[in-house]
Amino acid sequence: MLTKLYISNYAIIDELQVDFEQGLNIITGETGAGKSILMGALGLILGDRADSSIVKGNDLKCVVEGYFKMEPNAAIQTFFHDNDLDEEPLIVIRREVTPNGKTRSFINDTPVALSQVKALGLLLVDLHQQFDTLEINTGNFQREVLDAFAGNTADQLKLRNQFEQFTIRNKKLEQLIAAEQAANKEKDYLQFLLQELEELALQEDEMESLESEIQLLQNAEQIKEQLNSLLMELKDGEQPLVAQMKSITNRSKSLAVYQTDMADLFSRLQAATIEINDIADEVEKIADKVHHDPERISIVNDRLSAGYTLYKKHSVNSTLQLKVLQRELQQKLEEHQSISDGKVILEKEVAEWNAECMITASQLTERRKKFAPAFSQQVNHLLSRVGMPNAVLQVNIKPTALSSSGIDEISFLFDANKSNQFEPLSKVASGGELSRLMLSMKSLVAQKLQLPTLIFDEIDTGISGEAARQVGQIMKELALNHQLVAITHQPQIAARADAHFFVYKDIRADKIVTRIKRLEQDEKILAIAQMLSGEKPTAAAMKNAQEMVGN
Repeated sequence: MLTKLYISNYAIIDELQVDFEQGLNIITGETGAGKSILMGALGLILGDRADSSIVKGNDLKCVVEGYFKMEPNAAIQTFFHDNDLDEEPLIVIRREVTPNGKTRSFINDTPVALSQVKALGLLLVDLHQQFDTLEINTGNFQREVLDAFAGNTADQLKLRNQFEQFTIRNKKLEQLIAAEQAANKEKDYLQFLLQELEELALQEDEMESLESEIQLLQNAEQIKEQLNSLLMELKDGEQPLVAQMKSITNRSKSLAVYQTDMADLFSRLQAATIEINDIADEVEKIADKVHHDPERISIVNDRLSAGYTLYKKHSVNSTLQLKVLQRELQQKLEEHQSISDGKVILEKEVAEWNAECMITASQLTERRKKFAPAFSQQVNHLLSRVGMPNAVLQVNIKPTALSSSGIDEISFLFDANKSNQFEPLSKVASGGELSRLMLSMKSLVAQKLQLPTLIFDEIDTGISGEAARQVGQIMKELALNHQLVAITHQPQIAARADAHFFVYKDIRADKIVTRIKRLEQDEKILAIAQMLSGEKPTAAAMKNAQEMVGN
């Protein structure tokens, strides 16, 4: 529960502290005294955004602290564990706002993000402010209230997790389908390009070899003539070089008998003769291979032409580059195939998660339909108690598309006068009726939501008399198991207080500031009497106030 609220330098509050009690805490005071300012400060420690306009003066920062004493709570324990925070019996949330609008947030003196403050605040306090009654008109609120009453929290969480998995996979599937569609647009073209390369089937360095071969083929006659001429000079002419070398070698052999140096020369001439003879043989072999082959020229030219066409088409200039391109095309087509394979797998997963979601959503629908009549009946009973005996609330459940909240569209229909003409709350319920509806609903579901503290800022708007007395009684009953903090202008509600706080304006150093004090029994009776008849209450008002407090 909220044990203490400390505020300094906030709007017209210089410094104040409120020590709340278990049970029903009532805050009263004249309009403009600062009651809503208290709610604004409380909103800060529950995660509301702040700006520099709330800071009083230009030299001090605004500080708001809330102290919460908690019983063991699984949700709060999970929060502290997930956010790596030390859990303590007393939770202190602090917000600081500088004059330039910068804010800092702390949980148990550990700096945290505002989102963490907000998340923790939702586990600690249900804050209902003056204009929050409009929330009752929303489908989300109506569904959440019915689910809380039906005890659907576990199934809600289960469906939310399942739907998240379904959504993640469905999004990936949509991306894969888009990728596949884009891939299919170029798949045929890529296949065509690859087919061209595969049909040509170039071997390693083939284009370069063909270029050399065509040079030889196109100049075969000239080359043949030159080789034959060379062969004549080496071997087959009138005075071939091979024969001359043999003659020279033989003469050098005879000289080697007389001159020892000639023996080395003879060996060298003999080796040269053998080498020239081998050269002549090689020339002869090459000459035998060189032929003018028009058919081969045509084949080579056709293959080169096909290769050059692909060179130009793909802006490359070698066989190697074409082979690399071929491998890249194969890889892209394989990737396209992997997209299709991945799509099949994801389609199966999406179908499986959708089926899981539908099972849980159907269970939620069944429980909603089961508990809706009891919920309507109990709300209608409470409405009768708060001065709306002819009002009837009806829960309408219609099927809708699957979402994280199920397959139901839930709406509360209302008939204020038993006319059997049911319309959405937003069309037919007045502000006062909405306030009483909100209180009735929250009193039904508060226990199941496990919220230790509920705060109502003028939820009694638009009611008086017996209706206000019954509202006070409902709040008192609710306060048996919860801490309630309520701002009210109704004496019938204020009289039920376990702790009554009075907000007033004071003058300090020629400045108006907000003060708050807890009223003693006599002060409480006087305050209620003033709420009944004015600043100077009559004796009858005082007696009435005593009776109200005594009862």
